[in-house]
Amino acid sequence: MRIVDLALKDLSQILRDRKVAALLVLMPIGFTVFFSMLFGGGGSAGEADPRLPIGWIDRDIGSAPGPLLRLLEASDAVRPVVLDEKGSQTAVGQVLDGKLAAVVTVPMGFQQLLWTEAPAKLQVTVDENSAAGQTAYGAIDMAVARLLGAVESARLSAEAFETSGGFFDDASRQAYLDDAFSKAINAWQDPPFTLAVEQASVAASEGEGEFEGNAQASPGLLVQFAIWSLIMSGSTVVLERTTGAMQRLLTTPIRRWQIIAGHALGMFSLTVAQELLLLAFGQFALGVDYLRQPVAILLVAVALALWVVGLGMLIGALAETDTHVMMYSLLAMFLFTGLGGAWFPLEGTGAAFQAIGRLTPTYWAMLGFQNVILRGMGLSSVLTSVAILLAYAVLFFGLAVWRFRFE
Repeated sequence: MRIVDLALKDLSQILRDRKVAALLVLMPIGFTVFFSMLFGGGGSAGEADPRLPIGWIDRDIGSAPGPLLRLLEASDAVRPVVLDEKGSQTAVGQVLDGKLAAVVTVPMGFQQLLWTEAPAKLQVTVDENSAAGQTAYGAIDMAVARLLGAVESARLSAEAFETSGGFFDDASRQAYLDDAFSKAINAWQDPPFTLAVEQASVAASEGEGEFEGNAQASPGLLVQFAIWSLIMSGSTVVLERTTGAMQRLLTTPIRRWQIIAGHALGMFSLTVAQELLLLAFGQFALGVDYLRQPVAILLVAVALALWVVGLGMLIGALAETDTHVMMYSLLAMFLFTGLGGAWFPLEGTGAAFQAIGRLTPTYWAMLGFQNVILRGMGLSSVLTSVAILLAYAVLFFGLAVWRFRFE
């Protein structure tokens, strides 16, 4: 009970100042929103289409938008932008300026000539010296090949049907061709199966996943501000020692280990409360799916809080003034969050930086969170991270007890 009373005293002392309480709530949320916007969000439905824009000029007057346009719209590489008369006049300039990767011009009678031996040719305007232009040209060429393949498939199917029984008249034959062609085009747009190719790498084998804005910003700022809360907690310990309150405590029946445990419980409660706030904000405001594996996320959050408590107790033991607390806390926050991948993914840095980053507790906290929210992994994927965070917690707490002064 004495431990709980001491913890409640610390929390009351910290939260008594409304400005401090607001700082612990508003600043983490504000920075999380800022970094989320900086990183470009997390792949929401409103995200801009990343495909290369290509102009589409249709001069096949009297025809509805044809199957080629549908195939280009289904492409993973390009997205057609229909140009009006004004846009068609400046199409070449838009390609040269890089606003469009290419421009496709459909000639008169294109769809009707598809079924002849010499179909009309498309006009494709592209900057061959541009990587985007080469990519767009390849996507257009693939769409045309699929279009001609659909025509040939329909023709072969009609010939086979005609051999087996024949058509009643030319109208029934044309209807069969149109139906077979439409089915072939639909199959290209929505294939029954797809093949996903991923390049193997060292990062992939170690569980690194695709970068997403909110999946980086939300857990990264959670880790950062868990360490930030040490400033408040460390100041409480230093204030108690410098004002003589700790000496008076030692004259009571409370034991020394209970004093340390009480302060640790107060720090732990404050850190966990802030973590839960940021987890809820990430889940419901940013769409980060922490609830996919709530037990795994909670384990990482608790292990992170315990490590932060150990670090906070060590800062409280080493610091002699509030200025020291501020200096040590900021140094720890910038050092651990910067090296541990809380601000940016480590896989985008050099090998030496990554090797150093993997030695920090923040790296393992980020790995545990992102294994769940980014890679869709389960409880077993965070156990290593939790174990390493707990080991760091024991190490820092042991150093804190060793250095703690009761003068």
